[in-house]
This record gives sequence, C-alpha cells and structure tokens, in this order.
Amino acid sequence: MSKRLRARLLGLCLSACVLPAWAATPVLVIHGGAGVEKGSLSPDEQAAAREAMARALRAGHAVLLKGGSAVDAVAATITVMEDAPQFNAGRGAVFTHDGRNELDAAIMDGASGQAGAIAGVHRVRNPILLARAVMEHSPHVMLAGDGAEVFAKEQGVALVDPSYFRTDKRWQQLQKALKEEAAGQAHADLETAKHFGTVGALALDARGHLAAGTSTGGMTNKRYGRVGDSPVIGAGTYANAQCAVSGTGWGEYYLRAVAAHDICARMKYAGQSVQQAAEAVIDQEIPAAGGNGGAIALDAQGHMAFPFNTQGMYRGWIGADGVPHVAIFTDEAFPTP
Repeated sequence: MSKRLRARLLGLCLSACVLPAWAATPVLVIHGGAGVEKGSLSPDEQAAAREAMARALRAGHAVLLKGGSAVDAVAATITVMEDAPQFNAGRGAVFTHDGRNELDAAIMDGASGQAGAIAGVHRVRNPILLARAVMEHSPHVMLAGDGAEVFAKEQGVALVDPSYFRTDKRWQQLQKALKEEAAGQAHADLETAKHFGTVGALALDARGHLAAGTSTGGMTNKRYGRVGDSPVIGAGTYANAQCAVSGTGWGEYYLRAVAAHDICARMKYAGQSVQQAAEAVIDQEIPAAGGNGGAIALDAQGHMAFPFNTQGMYRGWIGADGVPHVAIFTDEAFPTP
C-alpha cells in the first residue's frame, strides 16, 4: 500500500471516527418549576415568565454556539433564571418559616462525572455559580450554610444583602401558609409548596458532552434547615455521558426515589429511551409513592423529555434553529425535535 493511499485511508478513518463527537448539534433544555396553576398567574406574570425563559435559553445557547462547554451553558442559563424574580431560585426565592431565604443548587459535568452543590445559603446572589466553584475549586461535592458562604467569599462569588431576594408575592405566600398553619390545617406548608418554581438546565455541547444544573429556594414555610432534592446529586440533579436530568417537585419523594439517577440508570441498564425512562419515574413511581412534580431529561443524541403530573411546568428548549421554544401549561402546543 502506498504512503499516499495509507494517508488517505487514515484521513477517512479520522473523519468517520473522531469528527462525529465534535459534530453534535448543541441543545439546551430548561425548566422553571412544576406545580404552576393557571389561576395563580396573571396574563402579565405569564408573559414575564415566558420572556425570562426565552432570555435564559438565548444566553445559554449563545455560549454553546461559541464553542462553550455544556457546563458553561448550564451555568449561564441558570444565572439568568436566578436573576429573574418569576422563579423560586435566587431573587424571587420562597421564604422559610422564619421569614428567610435559604438557597440550594447543584451542577454536574456528565463528561467527567465531577459535581458541585451548595445548600442553605442566604447571601449568595447566584447559587449555581457557587456550586460550580465547589466542583472546580474544592475537594468536596457539597458545602452548606455559613461554610459555603465563607467559601463563596474566598472564590469571589458575589454576595448580596438578604433583602435582595425578597419579592412581595413570595412574602404573601408565606403569610398565607402561616395563617393556614395557625388555623390547624394539616400539611398547609406542603400544600403551599405547590408553587415550586425551581429552575434547571441541561445542555449538550458540540463535543457531545452533557451537563445538568438545578437551583431552588426550596419549599415555602420550610423549617429546621430542610434541604430538598435539588442540590443532592442523583436525586434532583444528575448527568453522565449518556443522560442529563434536572427535577422539580416535592423534593422528599425525589430524594427517596433517587429520581434523577434512576432515569439515567433505566437508560443505561434497561435500554429505555429518555422519554420512557423519564415518564416511568416522574409519572409512575413518584405519584405512586404520593409525590408529584416534573423533570427535564436530555440524552447524548439530543432527544429530550418533559414529563410532569401537575397543571403546568415552566419549560423550554433551543436547538439548531436558534429559536427559544417555551410553554407553561399542559394544553399548550410544545413541539420538540
């Protein structure tokens, strides 16, 4: 075989074997929380939420188009949603029983298996950025409370006065929950928690790598330093080479089901599609146990799933056409590729 022919064959092999990993079409998928009800949103509030989701999608997609990593895109997307008061994350987070905001977040790189998470912080403007700093600049996976905020200061992650997170709508939700509780209504705090609003993002970058992130203010009227599923790797947030998931719902049930990991495990070990796996966990297992909520899931081929079992879930995606596709309620047209 001549050197020229050998070189040509080698070039063909490289094109066939290497380029596809770099030729993935970037995709970004988001949620802004399940549990939303039509009667709880005015037309202006609906419009503002849709605009905020579209803005977040464009921000993350721009990162992907410039060759940024899936982790870069997830962090950029969630930062926009944390800054938007329409969602229960960052500014606009719900209040605890004591009238404080306690924020949780997690991020995971599916390519490396690295992850970072934070819980119970009160002054971190963008919890997802602190979770990423934990992943990239500490030997740990999760930091909580005051220690997490010390680390944030060391890493130059922006801290704000706690009043920054307050919105009147969330404050009134707490007052309602407190009155219901004082009146002896059972599980009033959990009923009010239907206004989840947790945000999440999944990305597939041009290298074919996946990442997942989730950020939340938790549950209205929560007590005792309660931490839900969002910052727990495998429960509310998970990514590997094949699958990425971010959950939103009644966190205690997602924790018990290890919901995010279970979706990816079903794909890996049972050969289920991302749609089949996500629906089995979110629409079957969790409701059977007494919980509710939703999730977003994305596979390495760009297939996506948006299962939820409530009246609505803020959700959206953006892909090759560069157009943000968003929806809130079950009866909306929401085509996916």
